[in-house]
Amino acid sequence: MKRKLILLLCCSLVLSQAFASKILIPMDAEGQTNHLKAYGVAYACLKLNVPVDWLLNYKGGSFAIDQHEAVERLCKIRGVSYQVIADAEYLGIMEKIADPDNNGDIIKLEKAPKIAVYTPKGKHPWDDAVTLVLEYAEIPFDKLYDDEVLEGKLPEYDWLHLHHEDFTGQYGKFWGMYRFANWYQEDVKVMEEIAHRNHYSKVSKLKLSVAKKIRDFVAGGGYLFAMCSATDSYDIALAAENTDICDVPFDGDPIAPDAQQKLDFSKCFAFRNFIISQNASEYEYSNIDNTHYRRVPMEDDYFTLFEFSAKFDPVPSMLCQNHTDIVKGFMGQTTAFRKDVMKSSVLVMGECKAANEARYIHGEYGKGTWTFYGGHDPEDYQHLVGNPHTDLSLHPTSPGYRLILNNVLFPAAKKKPRKT
Repeated sequence: MKRKLILLLCCSLVLSQAFASKILIPMDAEGQTNHLKAYGVAYACLKLNVPVDWLLNYKGGSFAIDQHEAVERLCKIRGVSYQVIADAEYLGIMEKIADPDNNGDIIKLEKAPKIAVYTPKGKHPWDDAVTLVLEYAEIPFDKLYDDEVLEGKLPEYDWLHLHHEDFTGQYGKFWGMYRFANWYQEDVKVMEEIAHRNHYSKVSKLKLSVAKKIRDFVAGGGYLFAMCSATDSYDIALAAENTDICDVPFDGDPIAPDAQQKLDFSKCFAFRNFIISQNASEYEYSNIDNTHYRRVPMEDDYFTLFEFSAKFDPVPSMLCQNHTDIVKGFMGQTTAFRKDVMKSSVLVMGECKAANEARYIHGEYGKGTWTFYGGHDPEDYQHLVGNPHTDLSLHPTSPGYRLILNNVLFPAAKKKPRKT
């Protein structure tokens, strides 16, 4: 079916000389029945060199594509709502968006980004929200892990997601609760094998080298997206380059007595002046994460997306496109970021004021960008070890998952420089 669909679309592209109409894929709450699959349709068009207009702040960040029978068919197969509109009507939409008093813009998406997910081999799709939503949206991606990163594979990709991960070499700080569990012992064994295979004496040294390779990927123009513990543990690993923050259960020797004083915050993307946890039994890396500080009942746990000027700040505007500006909160090992340990250069795109925390942040490093998103699974409030996986067919309009997919399409855009 997929091959026939691709062949039909290719043929229609060759035979079409002019387009009399557009396919509009609305992304508002009322007009779209499957927001997540809509991103997959946009990506499929880009893979076939069919440009896509991303209409920022128009009906929830809608997509407009030149009309082709195969695109309509793809929308129908995937259950994506769409409308066929005449060129004259689309011209009117463009004029409305161009009005200086309208907070909108049209971003041309031209090339499908090549996507990589940094994830251990053998992990199931539901272990990671990004892998789960990419598969649901039918957006292709490659999996890679430490071996491939160290081999220099990252420059082959445009966009990299960091799986729920511990870059500090402390095995997720699960030792206190799960050190006798078979899965934990197997994870330790696998990580030690990878470290030894790559000639590292400790897993922490392996992970530091991987973190530095990822840093170089971003500096060279790559797009990094991380969730949950891959956010704060990444920055902590970079800051701890010149010291040992791993206790005996993790690497066989104690933490350096002056480890806290030797942290170099200048190496971090997002955080500064944080205090690391030196308790091996504590399920926490540092005071970056706000999980143990927040006092927000589940029924009141929401965060708000900021509204940016689409014409002057197109990057955060793209990353915040949604059919609502109020998103359900969700927990994780790293749920949210305490504002008092964030660098002043960090752009906060989503926050929970009740907890004085940032949930969704963004920044630049070298020629590239990074985005950190707190929490583990936008549709599983408190994802615990052994919980059943999320079925996204039950959440096709999830605003929390839409934020992930905004980041996936982000590298396809012709960027405009952010004005300050």
